[in-house]
Amino acid sequence: MKKLIHVEGMGCQNCVKHVTEALVNLPGVTGADVSLEKNQAVVTLANDVADDVLRAAIDEAGYDVSRIESA
Repeated sequence: MKKLIHVEGMGCQNCVKHVTEALVNLPGVTGADVSLEKNQAVVTLANDVADDVLRAAIDEAGYDVSRIESA
């Protein structure tokens, strides 16, 4: 299962690193491909992870989520 997360506020590769770390450290997340150019993250999940959990992890890292959709 994959989810596409639209992330606002990333401006450099360090931002990409922070968002990636925030996502891959969540239980159930097996991978995260974060794109600075597209301002999005494609998250691979071992099991369903609630959108609120994904949003909270990115918010805690200091970035905003505009929307989350199934990929």
